[in-house]
Amino acid sequence: MTELGRLYGLGIGPGDPELLTLKAHRILTTVPVIAYPTMENGKVLARAIVAGFIRPDQLEIPMPLPFSVERSSQPYYDIAAEKIAEHLTAGRDVAVLCEGEPMLYGSFMYLFQRLAGRFPTEVVPGISSTMASAAMLGAPITFRNDVLSIMPATLDAATLRDRLAVVDAAVIIKLGRHFAKVRTILDELGLLDRALYIERATQPTQRIVAIAEVDPAEVPYWSLILIPSQTQPT
Repeated sequence: MTELGRLYGLGIGPGDPELLTLKAHRILTTVPVIAYPTMENGKVLARAIVAGFIRPDQLEIPMPLPFSVERSSQPYYDIAAEKIAEHLTAGRDVAVLCEGEPMLYGSFMYLFQRLAGRFPTEVVPGISSTMASAAMLGAPITFRNDVLSIMPATLDAATLRDRLAVVDAAVIIKLGRHFAKVRTILDELGLLDRALYIERATQPTQRIVAIAEVDPAEVPYWSLILIPSQTQPT
């Protein structure tokens, strides 16, 4: 009987390939099969981050995923999971590339739910865009007993407003077309002066802009707003 292959959820960080961990690099460069998400527009960010480490003899599984809809309920993950399962059943290890941290809003989580109960699985942590953005912005997020809240901009306005009204520090992710809604809420709550905007943190196209100067029509999905703590360090 063929021994099952091992599934790896590989956190590859926010964009700078030098932020890849040693463990992720070792696995990436030794597994026979690599899988990665592709977007509706054909862009393949995850593969692009680590393209310099992929060998010609490694098999690749592109996974078309609709980032603009609620993905966990879509059949796309079922299709991707079964393609990966074919290799795992045949005894081939598979590394699934995941931008940032696989278990923090990572696309790998939906594959983990479908496959971890059937195959040996290991998750390799990666540097999240939240932490990388704070470093790029030069903004300490929290001090002492501060509570950090991470929330997607896709929340409805009322929920977003209620949660932001009580934060010590916050990160608002997945801005995209929701930027104007978020900026309006921040203005209403008196948080706009504290808000810092960054897109594509650590990538060659990284951009930091004063939030008042951001064009809502040009905001990408891979952007976030950081509201740092007001607590003063001692």
